[in-house]
Amino acid sequence: MTTKHDKIELSAQLRTVMGSKVRQIRDSGFIPAVLYGKDQEPIALQVPNKDFNKTFKMAGESTLVYISVDGQTYPTIIHDIARHPASDAIIHADFYKVNLSQKIKTMIPVAFIGESQAVKDGGIFIRNVNELEVEALPQDLPHEINFDMSTLVAFGDQILLKDAKVDNKVEVLGNADEIVATVQEPISEEALAASLETPSETIDDVKIVEKEKDADAVLDETEVPATAPEPKKE
Repeated sequence: MTTKHDKIELSAQLRTVMGSKVRQIRDSGFIPAVLYGKDQEPIALQVPNKDFNKTFKMAGESTLVYISVDGQTYPTIIHDIARHPASDAIIHADFYKVNLSQKIKTMIPVAFIGESQAVKDGGIFIRNVNELEVEALPQDLPHEINFDMSTLVAFGDQILLKDAKVDNKVEVLGNADEIVATVQEPISEEALAASLETPSETIDDVKIVEKEKDADAVLDETEVPATAPEPKKE
């Protein structure tokens, strides 16, 4: 796995082991994966565990990754990963092949940089979003969308969607005046006590549905997920 001038490259191997037998691959230090995309037949892959984790740390699920396999290179983004329910280790990865000349829509994580004077004064920082949808060419997708917290000077100040720090090649989708974050005035002891006295929902008011996944059967290794980054419609 190498990087050249911000170009992220990852070597993979073709995989013949499928289904529950992929445990053998994981035990050998590889992560089973699948590469797919528009007009691209799914390709079952395996990638070195160590190399993939380094790549995922740099690229996340938005930065372009060039997959080299069997003498051919594919521009992709890491569309999805599956983790072991106990260890949280990555046990499967999806690579979505993209068209470098076609814009796509995808979700990008949100990050807050700088310091807020309102927070320093005891205010409560409230973030309303963890990620935002953007549209851009695959090679222009940012790793994250930054917002400057230093603009939050007084209680009640807000950060809006239009305050996103992005390149002009990237369009952040949504209402420009959507509130991304704000700082609330510290709650008084009286208000806190009153909120704690408010009856909470009973178990009959909440319906919990828990889904468990077998770590060795996360998904059919060559099955293409129902959702994928949405290409821009011409």
